[in-house]
This record gives sequence, C-alpha cells and structure tokens, in this order.
Amino acid sequence: MDHLQCLRTFVAVAEAGSFVRGAQQREVSAAAATRAIAALEKRLGAVLLHRTTRSLRLTEQGEAFLADCRRIVAELDAAEAAITGARSQPSGLLSVTAPALFGSRHVAPLLIEFLGHHPLVQARAFFTNRVVHLIDEGFDVALRISHLPDSGLTALPLGAMRAVVVASPAYLKRHGVPRTPADLARHQGIGFTIEDQGRSSWRLGRARTATAPQERLVVNANDVKVAAAVAGEGLARALAYQVTDEVQDGRLRVVLQEHEGPPVPVHLVYPAGRAAAAKVRAFVQFAAERLQALPVLQGGGLEGPRAKSKGRGQE
Repeated sequence: MDHLQCLRTFVAVAEAGSFVRGAQQREVSAAAATRAIAALEKRLGAVLLHRTTRSLRLTEQGEAFLADCRRIVAELDAAEAAITGARSQPSGLLSVTAPALFGSRHVAPLLIEFLGHHPLVQARAFFTNRVVHLIDEGFDVALRISHLPDSGLTALPLGAMRAVVVASPAYLKRHGVPRTPADLARHQGIGFTIEDQGRSSWRLGRARTATAPQERLVVNANDVKVAAAVAGEGLARALAYQVTDEVQDGRLRVVLQEHEGPPVPVHLVYPAGRAAAAKVRAFVQFAAERLQALPVLQGGGLEGPRAKSKGRGQE
C-alpha cells in the first residue's frame, strides 16, 4: 500500500475507532489496514494509536497527525474534483455539521432525503454547539447561526433568525413580565454554556452592558433549556427555531421584544475547494432551497395563540 493510501487508511480507522470498520470503508482487509498504520508509525517514529483488545484511541501525536491527514486528503479530493466534478454525479462521503438542536430538527431530515435521491453518496453528520473547524476536522459543509468572522470559507446566506427571551405563562404570572433589560436582575434565569465559549450573554439590543437574571440552573443543551423554561424555572434566551412549537401552542411567551437585537444571520459554509465536488454542490443547492423556506429564517415562526386570534404581537 503506497503512502497516500496509508494516510487514507489511517483517517478511516481513526474516525471509525476500529481497524475492522475502517478497513471496510477502505475496502481492504483488517490485516492490510493494520500493516498500513504500522508502516506509518515506523516511518514517523511515533505511536499514532493505542490499541487494546477492546478499544482503539489516538495518542496525542495521533490527534495532531489526524488533523493534518484530513486536510491533505480533503485538498487532494478537492483538486481531483476540480477536474472531474463538473461531469460526475454526486458520490462519496459527505460530512456535514450543524448546531445540535437545529441539526436534529432541520438538517437531519433533509440529509436523509438527499441520500434518498443520491444512492452513491454516504453521509456523516455531526451536530454540536461548538464551532467545528471544517478543514482540520474533515467536514464538507457546515450550517452556522452567527455573525461570521473573515475566513477562507465560502458562505451562502439562508436568512436570519430572531434571538428572543421567553418564559412560561405560569412563571410570568408569579414573577411579573419584565419590561426593560434592567428588570432581568429581579428574575430567575436559565443559563446556557457552550463548549470552549463559556456562558451565553444576556446583553439585549443596544444595551452596552448585560443585566443577567439569577441563574439557578445552567445547562449545555438547548432542548433542556427550553424544557426548563416550559416547566417555569425562569427566563431563557433562545433562537426562534428552538421555541417555535412552544410559543405557538402557548407553553412559552416572548418578552422584551422591543429590546431584541438584530436577527442572527444563518449561512451554509464550505471550503472554497470543496465546491468543485459534485456531492457538495448538489447538497448545498438541495439544502439551501429547503432551509430558505423555513419561516424562522424569514423572521417569522413565533406567532403565539394571542397573536393569531387578535392579529398583533405578544407582550
């Protein structure tokens, strides 16, 4: 097995966490995959994988080498796709990442539909609230709900989404409805934390500083945050898609609308070189058409029971 194929085999084994599953992806025997990685380790003079009879995990050097191998393989695939992609049909492994809750609710269904249309494509979906480095971690496409920093990525805008403060009617009946950001100090809140980013801020609209409620509960999963708000545990900051159903059926109410900041932009992003691959071009077009039609990406989706019956917004 040549050096490039050894690199591809190492990536497959490391991502699968198994010599057998990695070898199956590469369509070689487990013994051949073992020899390939052993040859890599001998060439590098370093151990890349810790092996036991029951587990397989990367060493610290293996983690660093995996990131470099993913980038090398991705750039080679992109270069090949630039020559063949224009006339080829979508095929190969498509790796997609998105925020956890948005991914499970909106990206997963359309990804499954996409696979139904393209039998030669396999997919890897990774839904997480941390920002994934596409090239280093080997992803083709990401959905980002944020203001994007300058980068080498191509970004396709899908729309924008409201960031709101919500609470249950029962909580508001007990504690009152906050009218200004300063009122937050007298309320209970549900905090939210993101890996490597710390807690989310309560700064609203044009306020220069954030007035935070008392956070008796802090979570790192949006579905738990929303469930806690429905249960009356306090105010919660949320993106519109996270609370659409709960607002529409009256389990949550939006407050402090006058102090909302600008809507948060939503994009599909991908490394420029990946656009040459037929699988990436096809998925981006397919996903964009469906996601751009979502009411929450057009500033809507939060019309509660009172708004529907009286034709005006909530308090």
